[in-house]
Amino acid sequence: MPSAARLIAFALTASVVIAIPGPSVLFVVGRALAGGRRVALLSVVGNALGEYVQVIAVALGIGALAEQSVAVFTAIKLLGGIYLIYLGLKTFRRRGLMVSALTEGQRASSHRRSFAEGFVVGVTNPKTVIFLAAILPQFTRHGANLPLQILVLGVIFMAIALVSDSAWALAAGRFRGWFATSPRRLEMIGGTGGLAIAALGAGLLVTGRRN
Repeated sequence: MPSAARLIAFALTASVVIAIPGPSVLFVVGRALAGGRRVALLSVVGNALGEYVQVIAVALGIGALAEQSVAVFTAIKLLGGIYLIYLGLKTFRRRGLMVSALTEGQRASSHRRSFAEGFVVGVTNPKTVIFLAAILPQFTRHGANLPLQILVLGVIFMAIALVSDSAWALAAGRFRGWFATSPRRLEMIGGTGGLAIAALGAGLLVTGRRN
């Protein structure tokens, strides 16, 4: 296990990095504007669990491969970017459906889908796996079980991300609530959220490793 000092140092480092708005924050805000707080919070949980899959990959050494291999990094980037564009455009096309009342069965299906979509975004975020592969090993203790230490640090990272991203989701969802008083305004803000997600995917496709 990492020492208490290393755990605290990592928690502080992760807090600073996570607090800076990045792809995850933009994705969550877009989801909140398009579908509301519940959809955004489910996306947050799915995204965090998807990112923990990346932590497991780092613990197994796959993260180091993605960090060093241009081909692997590019493949992950393309998958993540294309999926975000698809998700954003789908959200934009269905913006009118957000105004209509949903049945309980449709809501349950929508909630499961929101979680699954967040999970896919978390798994295919290339920036996160590069960050984790570069940072996590620096806070481990030599001579101890390295994979276990990385998994523990990953739990701390995921917990901080859950709190931070949930705060963004709640704030954006509250802003969306004001638009809910008008179906036309709600449709407009839902479309804006979808376009924001698609723009995030497009930005991911054109950015390089250094960005």
